[in-house]
Amino acid sequence: MTPATASLFCGFPFLQGGMKGRIKNMVRTWTRSLSLLFLFASGLLLSAQNRTLGPWTRMSNDPIISPQGDGWESAGTFNPAVIRARGKFVMLYRAQDKNGTSRLGYAESADGVHFTRESQPVLSPEAGYEKDGGVEDPRLVKFGHTYYLTYTGYDKKDAQLCLATSKDLFHWQRQGVILPAYKGNWNVGWTKSGAIVPEKINGKYWMYFLGTSADKADQMGLAYSTDLVHWTEATDVPVLPRLAGRFDSRVVEPGPPPIVTKDGIVLVYNGADDNLIYRTAIAVFDRSDPRKLIWRSEQPVFFPEKSWEKIGQVPNVVFVEGMARQGNRYLFYYGAADKYIGVAEVPTIP
Repeated sequence: MTPATASLFCGFPFLQGGMKGRIKNMVRTWTRSLSLLFLFASGLLLSAQNRTLGPWTRMSNDPIISPQGDGWESAGTFNPAVIRARGKFVMLYRAQDKNGTSRLGYAESADGVHFTRESQPVLSPEAGYEKDGGVEDPRLVKFGHTYYLTYTGYDKKDAQLCLATSKDLFHWQRQGVILPAYKGNWNVGWTKSGAIVPEKINGKYWMYFLGTSADKADQMGLAYSTDLVHWTEATDVPVLPRLAGRFDSRVVEPGPPPIVTKDGIVLVYNGADDNLIYRTAIAVFDRSDPRKLIWRSEQPVFFPEKSWEKIGQVPNVVFVEGMARQGNRYLFYYGAADKYIGVAEVPTIP
């Protein structure tokens, strides 16, 4: 009810005395609530835009890492995780051989753009749930002195969200499958893409992940943990569902670990439409309740433009998975066409 509509109602004969006062009070309350909601939403959006949304600018016109040789990284190098460690940018990236088996490569950089690679992978398929398909799509977060690596274990039949831990980013100890396929509340298929919130909220650790719903769509779920190793689904429905007819109508998949601000949990995510064109977008969740969505992008903030983002093993893909802060900017690292790695910078307010 608008104030104008309420004024019309208050002029009717049956709204006399106390009823008029109650209506006016209701209108004032609703108007004040709507105004506060508008100001809050506008402020949050402005804050999110200023801190993380854009503009997105490519730091290189060419891939910063490409396939090489005829061995373990000959077919594709893509979907990287990045973290600052020992004064450097450290990247773990998915590398694929010509048989389609994936391993994780290691690279370092002083400036975040020019990387030097190790000659051998730091994580190769060994467990049964990784056999033949491999280890895929890493994401990195650090708590205390321990690095936590979420990745997809793929055995050419099923994909499942897995975890490994390390003290030095070279030597990894598997913690196993943390969200098994086919056993979720709403996600009845594969599980992938674990983006762990980098701080505790309400005494728990939280992780956004991808699951497959009964309609075969890939949507975003949420899990919690008290020890970072054992995880439980937190909701009965996706926390970020797909939206028909949009750029994220088919896939809604977490990107790098979220950015926690005073205004909310800012999550960069990857959305794909019905033609499986992958673009980048933003979602903001409540700072005190990671289950509660506050805002999401109406349009993507980053999308395939370069030829090497449009042509590769899978065409028309930018897939943001790594992030590192450098001064007053964030560097976002992405897989391009499931073959290359690129980097974009986004300014932020300290």
